[in-house]
Amino acid sequence: MSLLSSFAPAAYSFLMTDSLDLAAVKAFATESSPWAHLATVGADNRPDVVPVHPCWEGDVCWVMVGATSVKARNLAANPNIAMHWQVNEVGDGVEIWGTGEIFDDLDTKRRMWNAVFDYDLNAFSPGGPDNSPDTVFLAITVERALIVRQYGVGGVERWAAEQ
Repeated sequence: MSLLSSFAPAAYSFLMTDSLDLAAVKAFATESSPWAHLATVGADNRPDVVPVHPCWEGDVCWVMVGATSVKARNLAANPNIAMHWQVNEVGDGVEIWGTGEIFDDLDTKRRMWNAVFDYDLNAFSPGGPDNSPDTVFLAITVERALIVRQYGVGGVERWAAEQ
């Protein structure tokens, strides 16, 4: 029995669809909120959740992280992630699951700084891409996603990468 069915009549089963594509997920996430919460799991098998400001480049979701941060250490032990965008005023939200990879090369840093992120990364790493050795970027390959409307009561749309 699903959580929804435990308090909603069976007539609500029509609210779950699998007709979503990743472009719609990205657009909905971008329009919903600049903030999301990233979940990682460390070598100790303990979860960690932190607020982040992700940005999309093609089908890859990027997050700026510290090279020695808990996020980076956790990803070294376990590349699986989950991320939830903050819900908007009516309770709509986006969730994604996938795998993460850390990039610390100068070409990636320059591209992130100059073309991908929609805010000034210098506010968090004033050395810029060339002089911020502790700044790296997390690339998230999305494997599945949900758009949840009105905390699920308004419907849930699913997307999954082709196997």
